[in-house]
Amino acid sequence: MKTIMVVDDNLVNLRYIEGQLSGHYRVILAKSGEQALSICSRERPDVILLDIEMPGMDGFETISVLKRDMVLSHIPVIFLTARHDTATEVKGLESGAVDFITKPFEKSILLHRLALHILFAEYQRKLENTVKELSDSLSFSFAALVECRDANTGGHIVRSSRYVAMLGRELQRRGQFKGELSDFQIDMMERAAPLHDIGKVSVSDVILLKPAKLDEKEFEAMKSHTTIGAKIIRAMYGRTPTQRYLQCATMIAECHHEKYDGSGYPAGLTGDSIPLCAKIMAVADVYDALVDNRVYRKAMSHREAFDIIMKGKGSHFDPRVADAFEVVSDEMAAESEKTRTVSGLAAPAAGPLARA
Repeated sequence: MKTIMVVDDNLVNLRYIEGQLSGHYRVILAKSGEQALSICSRERPDVILLDIEMPGMDGFETISVLKRDMVLSHIPVIFLTARHDTATEVKGLESGAVDFITKPFEKSILLHRLALHILFAEYQRKLENTVKELSDSLSFSFAALVECRDANTGGHIVRSSRYVAMLGRELQRRGQFKGELSDFQIDMMERAAPLHDIGKVSVSDVILLKPAKLDEKEFEAMKSHTTIGAKIIRAMYGRTPTQRYLQCATMIAECHHEKYDGSGYPAGLTGDSIPLCAKIMAVADVYDALVDNRVYRKAMSHREAFDIIMKGKGSHFDPRVADAFEVVSDEMAAESEKTRTVSGLAAPAAGPLARA
């Protein structure tokens, strides 16, 4: 059964509307905009019926807060009001409401409007999911093509994106980086992660496939994959601005080789000047590189990779992200083992450090 939230400071109005909707929908009542927002943080109503004239936070202020939240902004809002002037109706629609119903209203009209907007919202969600799946599929395919050029066909982009999600959720659980790690933001990071090395499309095969240490000139060419990758993704985002994950992907591509102490590249950023998504990607990327077989070396064991990550805490890696890695490292190892078993890859063997 679909859920309708009714927001009105008048208890009589709340009970009346509840009675009209009872049997058709699950109804949640809120006596103020503040209470409605608090409830929405725990529940996700399918439609919100919102009174305009309320003491404290009125309807316009309430919908303004809702529309700034990436999760709640998709909930259809229908204004309920006794006002009949055109200016109020226009303001309501411009604020993001999907409809405007004046009091008193006919039950049949209200039920019809609710059914219509629920149906439209479901269609919109399906359409958005289809676009998301198509976008992710294209991004993943492009990234996989680059990965194959790097002689790294073992699913690095799949594993590293899953590691990013694991690290993000652990940081969220620990209360770190508040305001930067909502479920939505972690999803954006996970979707963005496969594109982190997209700039390698511009790097010569001679460099990518060299089974030895790169010389200084070759290493400079390799480092350029960060800025080139960011440029590629930035252009993609400019053409498809609705794909918000590409904004995160741009930062990851450009900054995932920056180091916490400023010794990384391309800009030598330090500490919190490095985007959080890139700091998380750095740990995920290095861990998978260490435990993976590469053209220039054999893989390390999980324990060896773990020790290297922890040794880099505070220098290469943000200490908070390294601490999260310490907690989820076994989960990451299990994910690594699972994907390698499925793909039929050889078990890891000890070897030298990964190439940047």
